Amino acid sequence: MNIALILAGGTGERLMRGRPKPFVSVRGKMIITHCLEVFGTHPQIDAIQIVADEEWREKIYEQMPEAALKKLSGFSKPGPNRQRSVFNGLQTIMPSAEKSDIIVIHDATRPLVSKVLISACVKACEKHDGGIPVLPVLDTIYMRKDRCVDSFHERGTVYTQQTPEAYRLKKYYAANKKLLPDKLDQINDSAEPAVLAGMKLTMFLGEVTNFRIETLIDLERLKLFISI
Repeated sequence: MNIALILAGGTGERLMRGRPKPFVSVRGKMIITHCLEVFGTHPQIDAIQIVADEEWREKIYEQMPEAALKKLSGFSKPGPNRQRSVFNGLQTIMPSAEKSDIIVIHDATRPLVSKVLISACVKACEKHDGGIPVLPVLDTIYMRKDRCVDSFHERGTVYTQQTPEAYRLKKYYAANKKLLPDKLDQINDSAEPAVLAGMKLTMFLGEVTNFRIETLIDLERLKLFISI
């Protein structure tokens, strides 16, 4: 079973009109709705679990695409940081999990996720413990010390991560659980628990259109893409 875990915790900085980013409306639909349309109709996604605060769940239901509603397994509460939200979602899923299950974690603030990218995530777990879409950093990365250049990473050796990312569910849950109670709060990226646990992860090329909504400029970009 392939389970999508959609992160819409709503605890981050408000983008506009007092709304968390996943619930800002673009072209008549909330950002999370655009995301759910893709996961709901993807043939390899069997279930959808959403991490969202109770105050926004009714809004999600109101715009829930029919295909996503049929796959909806439920909601999980957000945590104090992103990885705690992930772990809360995992805890909700685990009681009915099977050994072969795959968890596909995605930020609701990436509404232009493609079916091709989701498929690549699932495929990555056929021979590995997990798969992560990345984009190469095109500029040289400099390291600073005492306000001076100390060292640098050459172009082509550094990547930025996107979501969705996929992991073998039981192994990934165990990797997160091992970091309780305090170390999980220090995690900045979903892949870190897997890497620390020695899980074998593969990287594959992400998509430049799969950008995260962070600013008003990102919202305008999203409007342009949706209208094409």
